[in-house]
Amino acid sequence: MHQIGVKALTEVEVIILYFVLSSQIFRMFVHMIRARKILLIGKLKGCSILAIAEELPDNGKIFACAEEPYLGVNSQEAFDYSSDGKKISMRVGPVADTLEALHAEDEHFDIVFIDADQRNAVQYYSFVMDNHLLSMDAVICVENTLMKGQVYLENVSDENSGLSLIRRSPVPPDAVIESKMEVVKDDVFWGCSRRRILERLRLDGRVAYVTGGGQGIGRAFAHALGEAGAKVAVVDLVLAKAEAVACELSLKGIKSLALAADVSKPEDVQRMVDAIVARWGTVHIACNNAGINLNSASEETSLEEWDKTFNVNLRGLFLCCQAAGRIMLNQGYGKIINTASMASLIVPHPQKQLAYNASKAGVVKLTQTLGAEWIDRGVKVNCISPGIVDTPLIRSRELRPLVRRWLADIPAGRLAQPTDLQAAVVYLASEASDYMTGHNLVIEGGQSLW
Repeated sequence: MHQIGVKALTEVEVIILYFVLSSQIFRMFVHMIRARKILLIGKLKGCSILAIAEELPDNGKIFACAEEPYLGVNSQEAFDYSSDGKKISMRVGPVADTLEALHAEDEHFDIVFIDADQRNAVQYYSFVMDNHLLSMDAVICVENTLMKGQVYLENVSDENSGLSLIRRSPVPPDAVIESKMEVVKDDVFWGCSRRRILERLRLDGRVAYVTGGGQGIGRAFAHALGEAGAKVAVVDLVLAKAEAVACELSLKGIKSLALAADVSKPEDVQRMVDAIVARWGTVHIACNNAGINLNSASEETSLEEWDKTFNVNLRGLFLCCQAAGRIMLNQGYGKIINTASMASLIVPHPQKQLAYNASKAGVVKLTQTLGAEWIDRGVKVNCISPGIVDTPLIRSRELRPLVRRWLADIPAGRLAQPTDLQAAVVYLASEASDYMTGHNLVIEGGQSLW
């Protein structure tokens, strides 16, 4: 056991691999860990450093520290030429001094590469561990730690090879914690049900559907739920649109199903739910997002327009809540997420949309009612009220003056993007929101505040 920070708080696990390293292996590590910040201690080939940089996100960073310059002109030219070269920061000088400086700057890293062939490699490892240069769940990769198939030994002249992977383990429940201060060992410390907060946002093993999933907000919701681990049924009035999004999900390794349904028809809604249950056994997450908006002045709004709007926006949403809710109530668990609108809070202008505004206000009240009625039976019902979302539907030349008017009313100074809503739907679908019900989560850049 290696003592890190609070004594005996964590353990390290070591895996020793015997193979020749390559740039692609480094890239694989970066991808698997989803690293953003990396520390390199010792000499690593310029091509390997650049390969790692290419795998990092745009805001990623590599700190490469060595006693003396070693990359050469060719590598520097490659860094300068590549758009990923800006992610690389070379720190030349005594490594111990560089580590002290990084510690003083409060830096911490997702992966630390250490070359075990260099002098003081063990001291560098100890400094990294003892001074919290590792992020939570970070990994140390120590190169050249096998000598002729045997575990690394210090001060041996023979050439070493291979790699040791060292990761911080979660705090074991029976760990003996030594600290000058009293440690409160409750759910906040250990994690609720021994699960850290990001784990509680995972949707692994859950079955979800998204109506109106073939485009816009629904498409963004389908991707978000799938990326969080759920199986996703994409439901749309037009089957081809649902199939296109399901194909996108499949390309990302997400289990998906495309279904066509008119949510205003009870038989379509029941057929949709039956198809999902037949495929995956149940429904855990119901994302009722399908909706329409037909603009007209109030005095000119026809009964046909009123009925068409309410049939989809409120009747259809009720039918979906009821059909999915019966399954969820029977199993004692479920999350229902309805798409309302900022129009439930204010009267958006200058467009005139009486039927839409009234229907979305109804969505909020329906959500509140079901949320209060079903929570003691394990089903939580919430809704999301987006502001004006930037979709292809509002990018026409004719609507540009209207868009400029909207922007003047939004404190954020921009329209919402579908991606602005994705984290919210994952939160409401996950166990992290188990104590929330009947809530209208407003995401509109502050527009309803003015």
